[in-house]
Amino acid sequence: MELDYNAIGVRIRRLRKELGLTQQALAELSNQEPSNISHIERGATKLSLPTIVNIANALGVTVDDLLCDSLQNATSTYSNTASNLLNDCSHEELIFMTETMRAIKDNLRKNITSNT
Repeated sequence: MELDYNAIGVRIRRLRKELGLTQQALAELSNQEPSNISHIERGATKLSLPTIVNIANALGVTVDDLLCDSLQNATSTYSNTASNLLNDCSHEELIFMTETMRAIKDNLRKNITSNT
């Protein structure tokens, strides 16, 4: 299976921006050249394992978080991501989010069933 370097780059860019980091700052934290971060985020370069590990550490995520689009069994990674999104929610927000996720899941399954 080939790694999806575009998806990895998009994920790195999103995480970097969520942390308020510039490409320069991420480069410094991960021992990379700033131009290399730009290439990585555009999916224009293949990453070595040490580079992936350094970037994951700099972003405070696991390697699985960066590679989940290329993994066949990434369900636990997506579940962990969803759980992490809810960590700082109030009780009322959790109720709303749970009801919203349930409605989205139900609609998704109805659409899949009606299209088959």
